[in-house]
Amino acid sequence: MPKHGKKFMDALKKVDRTVAYDPAEALALVKDMATAKFDETVEVAVKLGVDPRHADQQVRGAVVLPHGTGKTRTVLVFAKGEKAKEAEEAGADFVGAEDMVAKIQQEGWLGFDVAIATPDMMGMVGRLGRILGPRGLMPNPKTGTVTFDIAQAVREVKAGKIEYRVDKAGIIHAPIGKVSFDTTKLVENLRTLIEQLIRVKPAAAKGQYIKGVTVCSTMGPGVKVNYTKITA
Repeated sequence: MPKHGKKFMDALKKVDRTVAYDPAEALALVKDMATAKFDETVEVAVKLGVDPRHADQQVRGAVVLPHGTGKTRTVLVFAKGEKAKEAEEAGADFVGAEDMVAKIQQEGWLGFDVAIATPDMMGMVGRLGRILGPRGLMPNPKTGTVTFDIAQAVREVKAGKIEYRVDKAGIIHAPIGKVSFDTTKLVENLRTLIEQLIRVKPAAAKGQYIKGVTVCSTMGPGVKVNYTKITA
């Protein structure tokens, strides 16, 4: 069992682990318990009633949070010609084709947070699967990062688009902002994510779909949220 520091244990005393708090109350508590010297990320864990071992119960996609995540994300776009120009005008940090593929393959360069590609580039980008795949950087149509609407894709990432994917335990982990955010903005970001997860509920998922929601800061303890009130 990992040992927690004094600050963590002191913060833990403020939480009733048997109670599921109202969203605003839970997030205000998370903010109050954040004691690190940096602006901690506020994270959410959503337990879903799905069996990820079955392909028809996978939950994966992306959503634009109304208030962003508080983090500036570096975007690489694989595109040529007019689409490359569109990417640059939309604010992409790096744009290229064969040159970028070679830079990643030969130099091991990974100076970006999100990779976007036009569909015609995927034959070339596919060679990077072993490098980008394990790091979650491979462009994917399910998350909107393989598209001809390059400008829109870049703008969404810059505006606060996050990707989500259910893990082997049936849990979605995602950032919803920083502790410096107003509680209201954190609640709205949380609501947007939960509503999106409800929209993409697999038809094969039976019984209770959302089984639990917990929020925490990077260094703080988790706080249970009454998820029935998130979308109320």
